Amino acid sequence: MPRLIEILLYKLKPGTGGEFFDIMHNISVPLHRQNGIDVIWHGQSMHDPDGYGLIRGFADMAELDEAQSAFYAGDAWKTGPREAIISRIETATKIIIPMNADAVRGLREQGYHAVTAARHGF
Repeated sequence: MPRLIEILLYKLKPGTGGEFFDIMHNISVPLHRQNGIDVIWHGQSMHDPDGYGLIRGFADMAELDEAQSAFYAGDAWKTGPREAIISRIETATKIIIPMNADAVRGLREQGYHAVTAARHGF
């Protein structure tokens, strides 16, 4: 069954990619999951450590709207990683597309990507 995939691409302020990854990986992604949001993949671009991607999955537009409205209105987001994340983003682009289960599984299998880990063969 196809899922709706939201792909967010961020151009971060120069030199903030490593910090952004740490905040996302250790705080924001766990918070997403605690709120029932499926984070399929996230990480730094291999060509630019200040380029970042976040891929989230939803059953349909109604689920996407409901989940994101609740998440971004919540105190855990507002008093948690919100400022640390937003303050590092220079620009953001979003696209929502349908994707089949095999493609979603393939994205999940990529694991999370930090440029520092990639440079060390992880």
